[in-house]
Amino acid sequence: MEFNVKEKVKEYYSNIAKKAEKGSKSSCCSCGSSCCGDVDDITFYNEEDLKGLPEEAVNLSLGCANPIVLADLKEGETVLDLGSGGGIDVLIASKYVGDTGKVYGLDMTDEMLALANKNKEKMGVTNVEFIKGYIEDIPLGDETVDVIISNCVINLCEDKEKALKEAYRVLKKGGRLAIADIVALKDVPEDIKKQVELWAGCIAGTIKIEEYREILQKVGFKNIEIDPVHIYTKDIIKELLIDKKGIMELVKEIDLNSVDGAFAGAYIKAFK
Repeated sequence: MEFNVKEKVKEYYSNIAKKAEKGSKSSCCSCGSSCCGDVDDITFYNEEDLKGLPEEAVNLSLGCANPIVLADLKEGETVLDLGSGGGIDVLIASKYVGDTGKVYGLDMTDEMLALANKNKEKMGVTNVEFIKGYIEDIPLGDETVDVIISNCVINLCEDKEKALKEAYRVLKKGGRLAIADIVALKDVPEDIKKQVELWAGCIAGTIKIEEYREILQKVGFKNIEIDPVHIYTKDIIKELLIDKKGIMELVKEIDLNSVDGAFAGAYIKAFK
């Protein structure tokens, strides 16, 4: 590609974290009413999950759904959140695994990690650790975690096979992958895929369900389930783009009919 996707995404989320430090609410492909439309309650965080979380963590929810409902977390388990951002999923997961469990949050941006650690301190949890790294090169040993969660992050990665292979490596035997992600339901024009803002906005980095399944199978995962839970219409995509400051010209350039119904938020579960 003509641009470095990883660096552009890193820059994009660093800026979000900086704005959050100033008290601004942020969203990416998060499932508010302006994004997902009418979807099942499974995609939203419930009141009990959010109880006790710092406001800054809740306001910086950048995902596309709620992977916690899919993960079926148990007390004492070790969990890894890929692309942990401000820490909302890590902090929620910490409640489920308890004091005997452990939750790692992996992120590549210093600003997000700093924000997540502040949220950790505010919540007062001791079973959480935020670490710096890339999802294609996870800084943990082989077979060290029971569950991997992620929220609208794998699709931002150019080398999805490498990222999912790394996820498989760090999972214990019998461990599970339980993530929310965006999948493609049909082909879209190549020029749209190359729009940096769309990569950072969790849309253009997507792949089709069958390709996703093939990659998961290739790296070793079994019992794979990929379930789209809501479809992005052209109106939803337009709102997402308009919500991003400074890209109104991009909205004018894109043929939104070509992306109508092309993407969907999905739950993905698989086992090692």
